[in-house]
Amino acid sequence: MNNMTTQQFNDAMQASLGFAVKQTSHIEAGVYRTKYPELNYAELIPVDTSAGEFVKSVTYYWMDGAGAAKWLNGNGKDVPLVGAQMAQHETAVHTAGIGYGYGFEEVNQARLLGVPLDGEKARLARRAYEEMVYNVSLNGDADKGFEGLYSYTGVPQASVAADGTGNSTLWENKTPDQIIRDVNAALTGIVTATKETELADTLVLPTERFNYIASTRLTDSTMTILEFIQKANVYTAQTGRPLTIRGKRGLLTKGAGGTARMITYRRAPDVLKLHIPMVHRFFPVQIEGFQFTIPGMFRLGGLDWRLPKAGSYRDGI
Repeated sequence: MNNMTTQQFNDAMQASLGFAVKQTSHIEAGVYRTKYPELNYAELIPVDTSAGEFVKSVTYYWMDGAGAAKWLNGNGKDVPLVGAQMAQHETAVHTAGIGYGYGFEEVNQARLLGVPLDGEKARLARRAYEEMVYNVSLNGDADKGFEGLYSYTGVPQASVAADGTGNSTLWENKTPDQIIRDVNAALTGIVTATKETELADTLVLPTERFNYIASTRLTDSTMTILEFIQKANVYTAQTGRPLTIRGKRGLLTKGAGGTARMITYRRAPDVLKLHIPMVHRFFPVQIEGFQFTIPGMFRLGGLDWRLPKAGSYRDGI
């Protein structure tokens, strides 16, 4: 290749690069505005992005204590004191990535025709990020030692009452009243376990069970079981605020013995949070041979369930 040919190729490459950079900037702006309702993990778990983007871990301290007041002599010195214990917890942060790319011919054809580059690859990359974070936050990741919302060490677990037809725990074999009781028992179980310091405001059900109570009417009523629970649950009765109820895939076999699991908890950052020190971002276009590559990176620290007793698992539904 002579010098003139080399110069022409370099000029064409630079023109193509300039076009690709301009196009990807526009594409990425649109991609970041796209929402995926079915992957909305932030609806269930508070997300914390406050840590530095390249921290190796996130450390927090947990304190618990107890004490009892008693009657005193006004001149006495035996004032009772509370006892407290503090524990340090550390969550590792790991790097992951997903990007996209265009071929040299693809870029030049779009440039010469005056048409924009297709943004579908960027949308697919962004969705792949959302899917990974969704799965890690709900199911954890064994390779990285992450636990998820669906199964977290320390969260109290029990099976629902086996008083359905044939001594069954399954909701399909229970009356609407028994199902409503199971839900309220899960909500009040948190109150009991924490000596009335916690009250669950969120209920997560397997999609199949959510659909069942959403389509099954109460006896001699036009109201469904779900509608009744939304209006008459212990959380709403005590606070006047609505109970968040969601159906999520993947819970049908998360309970003991591979049974369906119901989760209740208080959704708040002091109870649980998902660490994402670096939210997914695309980096500048890079030329690799005849490929224009747009790398993407994010850093994920997993789920911290800081107050396990503010949650409850109820299996067998």
